[in-house]
Amino acid sequence: MRRMVAGTLLWLAAAGAHATQTLDVLHWWTSLSERQAANSLAGALATEQLAWRDAAIPGGAGVGAFKVLKSRVLSGHAPDVAQLIGPTIGDWAQLGLLLELDDVADDQDWQDRFFPTIWKLSRYSQHVVAVPVGIHRINNLYYRPEVFAEFGLLPPRNWAEFERVAAQLQRAGITPLAQSGEPWQVATLFETLLLSETGPAFYRRLFRLRDPADWQDIRVRRALERLRSLKRWMPQPVAQRSWDEMARGFARGDAAMWVMGDWARGELNSLGLEVDRHFGCTTVPGTAGMHLYSVDTFAMLSGGYVKLRQQEAFARLAASVPVQLAYNRIKGSVPVRRDIDPAQLDPCSRQSWQTFGRGDAVQAPSIVHRMATDEAMKDAIIAQVYRYFSEDQIPAPEVQRRLAAISRALK
Repeated sequence: MRRMVAGTLLWLAAAGAHATQTLDVLHWWTSLSERQAANSLAGALATEQLAWRDAAIPGGAGVGAFKVLKSRVLSGHAPDVAQLIGPTIGDWAQLGLLLELDDVADDQDWQDRFFPTIWKLSRYSQHVVAVPVGIHRINNLYYRPEVFAEFGLLPPRNWAEFERVAAQLQRAGITPLAQSGEPWQVATLFETLLLSETGPAFYRRLFRLRDPADWQDIRVRRALERLRSLKRWMPQPVAQRSWDEMARGFARGDAAMWVMGDWARGELNSLGLEVDRHFGCTTVPGTAGMHLYSVDTFAMLSGGYVKLRQQEAFARLAASVPVQLAYNRIKGSVPVRRDIDPAQLDPCSRQSWQTFGRGDAVQAPSIVHRMATDEAMKDAIIAQVYRYFSEDQIPAPEVQRRLAAISRALK
């Protein structure tokens, strides 16, 4: 890992020496596969005589990167390009800090080439203010095919099947379900359970209407109770491990199943594992035909427009078909364009891309990964879910009351 990072830095330094301009890019991609994906974007920039000056900030779900971005903007040292996600794009655009990319979008016909949800996400006040680079699906269940084959098991389609599979695995001395105790990873598992219990329409309603009464719904209670009941299938105690550590553990065979976004698939690929050979990929029970999504997106900080040409070149390249295919193949996500050839995607990616393409009826924006709501509500939900998961004496109805109060206060 150290050799790879060192090699990356040398390559970037060499690229910078020959390029006429550099772009300072702030992001939170620090795992093995994320670095490889960033390198693919840097390589595309190099073809335009532009060097990617890396400003990677460690931290799952981008918590650290957002703090650094705010600090740099306030101190007058804003990056040229920053990774932003979901509603936060509008927040930054409202402050007049983001470059408008209308000319690039018009030239490349983004409105027709992008999925409608993606096109909407990239705009604020009728202007394009961000370039989306990949769509992640979060409601994935990964499993070990050789373990399932040994015991004659099939991937579970519903929770009754999951319980039977988990019980059989546990009796055989195999940990059924991998899980980290990091708050954002616990909440990521919860949002997949919430989607499983409610379906996309009610899931979206929780955040679009912010009716406190919706959080008292029996389906929310069932999702909470299932979150706690799944603990019996996890390693004990549930330790706080980074998601890429979890990927390495899953690759070693520490557990038979794992619920995580498809960045995990990119990481497993980077570790030498192949989908359908070394690991299987299906949907979380009860979410077949649904797409819990997050979108990797970059915005250009205006900064007096001194690097307008270079920033527009970044946006043009990042949205192009070749770069989209190369980047997403590494990252584990899928292209934001609907005009690609799906035959170029592996089976898991193809299913994700085709499902997302069915539109709003099957799509659900991630809470944890900044697609469904603002930072304040996201952080409050993660805190309540994590506390409930960690402290067994807290009843589910109490958490529902707290979530309703949060919704009421932040409406």
